Amino acid sequence: MRLIHAGVLEVAYREFGPAGGTPVILLHGFPYDIHAFDAATERLAARGLRCLVPYLRGYGPTRFLNPGTLRSGEQAALGADLLAFQDALGIERAIVAGYDWGGRAACVVAALWPNRVSGLVSCGVGYNIQDIPNATQPADPEAERRIWYQYYLHGERGRRGLAGDRQAFCQLLWRLWSPRWDFDPATFARSAESFANPDFVDVVVHSYQHRFGLVPGDVAYAEIEGRLARQPAIAVPSIVLEGDDDGVTPQPAQDAAAGHFLGPYDRRRLPGIGHNLPQEAPDAFVDAVLALAG
Repeated sequence: MRLIHAGVLEVAYREFGPAGGTPVILLHGFPYDIHAFDAATERLAARGLRCLVPYLRGYGPTRFLNPGTLRSGEQAALGADLLAFQDALGIERAIVAGYDWGGRAACVVAALWPNRVSGLVSCGVGYNIQDIPNATQPADPEAERRIWYQYYLHGERGRRGLAGDRQAFCQLLWRLWSPRWDFDPATFARSAESFANPDFVDVVVHSYQHRFGLVPGDVAYAEIEGRLARQPAIAVPSIVLEGDDDGVTPQPAQDAAAGHFLGPYDRRRLPGIGHNLPQEAPDAFVDAVLALAG
């Protein structure tokens, strides 16, 4: 485990592979952690890539440097964290690959700072930038049912529920979102250690309240959020991976997100795979990263 000051955080991360290899930053989602990439990093490192796997804000040993910093989980903060991480390590350009929150951070940087990204692998929701100005528009009833946990976290009851038994809450989401993934208790326990972070509940709750416009964001990221509100296109080479059995964000057969990608673009669908795609289908994930690495 390594630690580095990056922006408002002391980021805990692991590094695999040769220091001179093509850098690839692997970004986990909620409610998961860096162990989602355990199988992928071994193969990528063996192929000569330099793999950097940080804990996101609110997870594992990553900590805020200032106790007064808003424990924001907004998309602009996640993108700014990724950019600061690259700056702190002196990485001018990298392949960025992730899913859920991590995929959102990767998409934000790819869209707003394309000169810092040599390739993007976005899992699940391919164009993973939230349209917050229109977030009050309801989706169809089935889609609304799938995001019950977000509505739950809009109120104090949900905050207390997550704080009171975060492991049970998160394990339920693992089961619902990846119905065919037969993970064992030890696999969940390894990642669940990250949820003990003292900022986990605050960051998670803020994320799910902010994306619906229920709470203000951190003023430090207002300019970035303004740019994201315009739904910027992504022009870097991109590969989108979608699990056909994703229990929270299933994607339609028709690719509605393709118009957001202006550069080389490939969409790959994986049968039998759920939401935690890098851990459920590490070979497909690795193949996508290697395709961008050349």
